[in-house]
Amino acid sequence: MALELAEAHLRGLLAQVGLDAEYVRGEGDTLWWRTPSGDVPVVDFVGGYGSLVLGHNHPALVERARELLDQRVPVHAQFSYHPYANDLAAALNRVLWREFGTDEPYSAIFANTGAEAVEVALKHAEMDRVGKLARLRAEIDEHLASADPELAARARAHNEGRFDLPPVFLTLEGSFHGKLAGSVQLTHNAGYRLPFRGLAAQARFVPPAEVTKAVEAERVTVLDVVDGELVERDLPVVAAFFVEPVQGEGGIRVLEADVAAEIRAAADAAGFPVVVDEVQSGVGRTGAFYAASHVGLLGDYIVLAKAIGGGLAKSSVLLVRRSRYLPEFELLHSSTFAKDAFSCHIGAKVVELLEADGGAAYRRAAERGEALAAALRAVRDEFPTVVADVRGRGLMLGLEFHDRTGGEGGVAEYARMGLLGYVLAGYLLREHHVRVFPTASATHTLRFEPSIEISDEHIDQLVTGLRAVCAALRDQDDSALLPG
Repeated sequence: MALELAEAHLRGLLAQVGLDAEYVRGEGDTLWWRTPSGDVPVVDFVGGYGSLVLGHNHPALVERARELLDQRVPVHAQFSYHPYANDLAAALNRVLWREFGTDEPYSAIFANTGAEAVEVALKHAEMDRVGKLARLRAEIDEHLASADPELAARARAHNEGRFDLPPVFLTLEGSFHGKLAGSVQLTHNAGYRLPFRGLAAQARFVPPAEVTKAVEAERVTVLDVVDGELVERDLPVVAAFFVEPVQGEGGIRVLEADVAAEIRAAADAAGFPVVVDEVQSGVGRTGAFYAASHVGLLGDYIVLAKAIGGGLAKSSVLLVRRSRYLPEFELLHSSTFAKDAFSCHIGAKVVELLEADGGAAYRRAAERGEALAAALRAVRDEFPTVVADVRGRGLMLGLEFHDRTGGEGGVAEYARMGLLGYVLAGYLLREHHVRVFPTASATHTLRFEPSIEISDEHIDQLVTGLRAVCAALRDQDDSALLPG
């Protein structure tokens, strides 16, 4: 056997629950699993964690990719004019203007992955905050220089060290914004975050019902002297509020409109930006291009990734409201592969396909999503002691199981290890040739993110598997679920 050097430990864990499959071909919502007896078709409800709103190897995207390769379009043409990047940015703006009813341009900064685009947002927000700090400090210093010496001394003593406070980033409980050094600080799952907490600025995880309270708790003031009197000035400590329109890894939880409105109002009052993370929810999956449009939350920054690459290109983009955009940021941040011709052309084709026929793809996402949701709700209704909830929007859905950690046997033991969803996914793959995964931070919730072309037949295949899972859990039949 060949020496395993590429994440061998992870492969061992996958093998333990029956998920160490090798897939050799993908088309639409089907992957082909290589087995000793031949290649087996598997219905893919994982969808590249939201990347495949158009399915594996969509014919129009494959054709466009071949055209680009045949034309020898350069991938590497750094530090030159990139009109194709501007074309994609313009297309994203046109959709944004329509869905949110605005006309303010959003500047685009390109990256390669969702987590990288979140890091770009972190950097831009902190650069903006530091600039505000510097301007405030200079203004106060000017005032104190000509103020009453006693008042100036009191102000300086109060302000000592406050301008050097680190930034604070706010995000909701259950959030997931990536696993890089900065973005992982915004990911609520302590298992991912705590080993690296010393690497970057920390986040505060806010209960949805306490947004205004959380913002107020971070308020820091400095003293100034204006017209011969000491006055308080708010110090810009909070750099940004990050929010997902639908929490993916947190268990498929839809942002409520009242919470969205409170976030927007609190940010406007305090002067910091709202960063809407559409990495998993965006690009058509929820029945709109921007999932935040369902709740009317127009972000100051918007992060797109995954599906913007059409399942073929690795691409992401940060959109920043023109009134908040710092042009000089372009000179401080760059990426070797970002903004390349291949990924930008593929992204433009994705937008074109979604916008075609008056947005037929969005209507299809909503219709197919409701069909899938209805099927999942039927399973919940049949097994109310097993299934706790079905939730989501469009083709970003989750099915949550009741807690199994208090039972006995092998399945309960896996549940206590946080692996229930992976065990059930292994069973569904092995016995029903259906591919699902749990959400990363709520592993008792299975996620379903197929393409807009998911068929009734494939939904029925999933439901057959889920009914068998629920029956085994109800009957405590561990032998039916665990690998032999």
